[in-house]
Amino acid sequence: MRIPATTACLCPLLICLCFIEKSYGTSQLRPNVRAPSNQTKHPDGERDVHHRPKRGWIWNQFFVLEEHIGPEAQHVGKLHSNSDKGDGSVRYLLTGEGAGTIFVINEVTGDIHASKSLDREKKGQYVLHAQAIDRYTNRSLEPESEFIIKVQDVNDNAPKFPDGPFAAAVPEMADVGTSVFQLTATDADDPTYGNSAKIVYSILQGQPYFSVDPKTGVIRTALSNMDREARERYSVVVQAKDMAGSVGGLSGSTTINVTLTDVNDNPPKFPQKNYQLYVPESAQIGKAVGKIKANDEDLGINAEMRYIITNAEGKAMFSITTDTDQKEGIISLRLPLNYEKRKVHTLHIEGVNTHLDPRFSHLGAFKDTTTLRIIIGDVDEPPVFSIDYYIMDVYENSPVGTEVGTVTAQDPDSTKSPVRYFIDHSEEEQVYFSIGLNNGVIKTTQSLDREDVAWHNITVMASEVDNPSLVSRVPITIQVLDVNDNAPYIARDDEIIVCETSRAGQVIQTVRPSDKDNFANGRFSFALPIDLPVNPNFTLKDNGDNTASIVARRYQFSQSEQDLYQLPVVVRDGGEPVLSSTSTLNLRVCVCQRGGGSSRVKACRVPAFLSTAGLSTGAFIAILLCIIILLAIVVLFVILRSKKGKKEPLIISEEDVRENVVTYDDEGGGEEDTEAFDIAALRNPAGAEWKRLRREVRPGMEGWLVACGPQSPSLVLLDTEDMHHVIRQKVVEADRDTSGPPYDSLQTYSYEGRGSPTGSVSSLGLAQVLPPELSYSDLEDWEPEGHTLARLFETELSETEQTIAP
Repeated sequence: MRIPATTACLCPLLICLCFIEKSYGTSQLRPNVRAPSNQTKHPDGERDVHHRPKRGWIWNQFFVLEEHIGPEAQHVGKLHSNSDKGDGSVRYLLTGEGAGTIFVINEVTGDIHASKSLDREKKGQYVLHAQAIDRYTNRSLEPESEFIIKVQDVNDNAPKFPDGPFAAAVPEMADVGTSVFQLTATDADDPTYGNSAKIVYSILQGQPYFSVDPKTGVIRTALSNMDREARERYSVVVQAKDMAGSVGGLSGSTTINVTLTDVNDNPPKFPQKNYQLYVPESAQIGKAVGKIKANDEDLGINAEMRYIITNAEGKAMFSITTDTDQKEGIISLRLPLNYEKRKVHTLHIEGVNTHLDPRFSHLGAFKDTTTLRIIIGDVDEPPVFSIDYYIMDVYENSPVGTEVGTVTAQDPDSTKSPVRYFIDHSEEEQVYFSIGLNNGVIKTTQSLDREDVAWHNITVMASEVDNPSLVSRVPITIQVLDVNDNAPYIARDDEIIVCETSRAGQVIQTVRPSDKDNFANGRFSFALPIDLPVNPNFTLKDNGDNTASIVARRYQFSQSEQDLYQLPVVVRDGGEPVLSSTSTLNLRVCVCQRGGGSSRVKACRVPAFLSTAGLSTGAFIAILLCIIILLAIVVLFVILRSKKGKKEPLIISEEDVRENVVTYDDEGGGEEDTEAFDIAALRNPAGAEWKRLRREVRPGMEGWLVACGPQSPSLVLLDTEDMHHVIRQKVVEADRDTSGPPYDSLQTYSYEGRGSPTGSVSSLGLAQVLPPELSYSDLEDWEPEGHTLARLFETELSETEQTIAP
């Protein structure tokens, strides 16, 4: 099968396309037909009986130009079968994408036409199927074959910049060739066919500052030393053209807004080389008195600077700080100004960049210097005192009008106005001092007492006569000096304790005097009054260290005889004049209690009951409470006894017989009941045996017991086996006892056993032991109970000796 190529050139613009179609389409559309086998199998399954080989068809691609604008349909190609004799018996069919709508086939001739204008950018190829059949029998003459119709591109799309316009930044003073931005244009045409999508970049606007790479679209700086301070923003227009930039190519453009960023390439500059500032002499220290500013054409951190006072004279009087927000230098005062001493101050101020760029160090130092003259203004100032703080003193008891001291103040201005003085009485409730209006002399207005107020603080004010509103103040401290105007005394709020056992020459107490005057009045001396007879009980010893000791003059004291003594003591100071006073000391006689060592606790104990001094209120109340408690116990005991007289039956009701705890009130046989069980026998068997022997003593045998000398229960102990035997015997007796109550009874026995290390505390068995030789001389220092105990021991000892004697 052969497919001839026919191209109709309808207008001059399509001559080139027609030539392309002839050159490519003729060779490509010509089929190469070869029978795959010697037999051809028909669709209906019949087999050729002549075995004549038939050529099948193999399809290559068809091409059709996009954007066809001719009046007739564009011829694509032609289908032809060898079976077609030109008699119209062969029918050509076309199916697939666009068949019947876009692509139309002549069923008789097999010509294929494109009825619509195609756009490659929307769809680049179409897949179709061709078939040749017998028109009369509808039998397939050729097997169905698939082929592709490709839409051939034409340059119908211009390059575009979808994201434009663009913004870029580059540092000022950048070197030539510094990359700024890279552009990329897009073209919808086929990049594999011709030059329709081959783009070339060029600059339409922005020269000679910037250039663009025609292939990559990279924008670079074309000039050096582009200064931001001269021009900050540039608008660059770049064109992208297809067809490799040839004539007839389509193009598109975009804008790039380039901004030069700042670098520190400019030093600070003061607008003037000389400045002048007026400052009144009343300006406060530490307060701002003026501002100064240097300009820097740079921005941000590149414009930051600091200010410095370079001359020592100006630096001593003033300081300068930097306001980073306003980039100003704030000038403040270090020392007070004085117009009368100096009227003008000169400052040399320097402004220096803090962030330097080493690339621009060749431009010089990034700093500038200016001169500031500060003119001091004269101000009417308040008076100034000669010193800032006064300390004065005056003796107490000085007469009214005594001069204390003098304050001095003067007007610092050139007018030298007279000064008036006043005392600020708002600080004191009482007025102790006055001041001379013109001379500043301070005097007392009343007598001062150091013991009342030792220090006085006042404030003196000074004002000018010409301008009373200008007032200055100065604090003054006045010390009241001491004079010997108070006699010493012995402050003794508590009584001095004297023990009954005190010996002659024993120190009872050491006393120390008090004096309201200053200790500088000298030492104190002590003595007994000379106008009184010699005290037989106590004397006084001056220790020479401003203390005195009270010494007993006799042996022992008795509280019952006299419990209170008085001792007058004369004490003198060492001041001028010498002052003295007599203090009477109260000495209380008490029974002292011995401490842990040889010392005694000197504290009076409560007197014995019914002593000569009588009962105290507390003791009387305690005794009364004891009596009331005893009466209450007696009444309670009587009530209980009366209740016990009425005995109730052991079992309350015959019907109420249960295994319950039954309460009964049985007093027992008393002392005559010798058969009662004694639990003490279990606790101390020896003691039980001793009691048994005592109970078996018949009248007339007491002497025999004394003569036999029975042993102590602590010395006569039953054997452990005997104890066990006694317990078993008691258990058997309890079991055989039929008169006991009809319920179980639990009896607890305890036995200490033999060999107790403590022994017995009983006095039995000790009658033959002679008492030790005791000395009761030490009991004289004991309390009254100790004396009573001593008398009792002496009595019992004598009785014991008489009993033991044969």
